[in-house]
Amino acid sequence: MGTIRLQVIDDSISSDWWKKLVGRFVCIGDELEIRCWKEEVLEIQQASRYGTPSEDGLEVSVKGTVTDALLTELLTEAPADNGEFRKMTKYFSIFIKGKNMHFYSEHYGTELYITGASSDDISFFSKTIAPYEKQLSVCIDQSN
Repeated sequence: MGTIRLQVIDDSISSDWWKKLVGRFVCIGDELEIRCWKEEVLEIQQASRYGTPSEDGLEVSVKGTVTDALLTELLTEAPADNGEFRKMTKYFSIFIKGKNMHFYSEHYGTELYITGASSDDISFFSKTIAPYEKQLSVCIDQSN
């Protein structure tokens, strides 16, 4: 099993690659945590459809399970950019815990961490991001 780390280094990148990875690594029924900044009121309201919100310092954490509706939202919605950088998702952090794999999307999807990735998963990941290789910084550790 391997670990994948990715960071966006070119803000002109589209979210197509992110959506393809979500489609592969996020499954209905997986454990879910979405984190938003307290001032992101609309995002907190939307995330609360998928779980129970609780305040945690400067953030609000929404915990639940991945539903078909959430997966559809993640795969189809285009987040509004805030001018600082291009967002892949409207949620600041999305943590998904599957049976054997964890998928962490942080900083609005501009940083990804995937643990427990199989060789097939790593192959899919590599093929998916190949067209974007100059826009991403990637580290794959297959020794886990």
